Amino acid sequence: MRAAPLAVTALAAALLLTACGGGDDSDDKATASPKGGSACVVGPVDLEVGPANAAPSAGDTGNIPVTLTNQSAPCTLDGFPAVGLKASGSTVSVAKDTAAQPQKLKLAKGDTASFTITYVRGKAGAADSLDARTLDIALPGDGTPHSYKWSYGPVQGKSGKADVLNASVSAFGQAGD
Repeated sequence: MRAAPLAVTALAAALLLTACGGGDDSDDKATASPKGGSACVVGPVDLEVGPANAAPSAGDTGNIPVTLTNQSAPCTLDGFPAVGLKASGSTVSVAKDTAAQPQKLKLAKGDTASFTITYVRGKAGAADSLDARTLDIALPGDGTPHSYKWSYGPVQGKSGKADVLNASVSAFGQAGD
């Protein structure tokens, strides 16, 4: 009597593997998705910002993890998220971590992935700091940024400027078990 459930399980696994499709070796990591698959988008994928290891004072480094949980059909993350910090109407992009190696992650329903925003806290009111109020995040292939409250203080600029931030975003990594 166990043969029928085993056969159904094997058939379901085979169909799942077939649905994954083949990879696309495109160099455009910002928008690439596998053939026959779809890019993950906010909505069917929930984003949770934090809890953070916030930088307590100017010159300190903080880390903000962002966790994504797929609530819908399988999707793919490929490359880096687009992250920006907004203050007084202008948005400054957060650079990709140059040491990070992006990987293509396929998320089934219920799977999680994460990335981390690392920043150096700036001095409030300083010309070389961005007094960020909003965090904008867009997933690769989903051009619409989604906004979240930034409550981690000003962000230090590089080279005495607030339009090039001392901050970076990591590539996506598999989370959970």
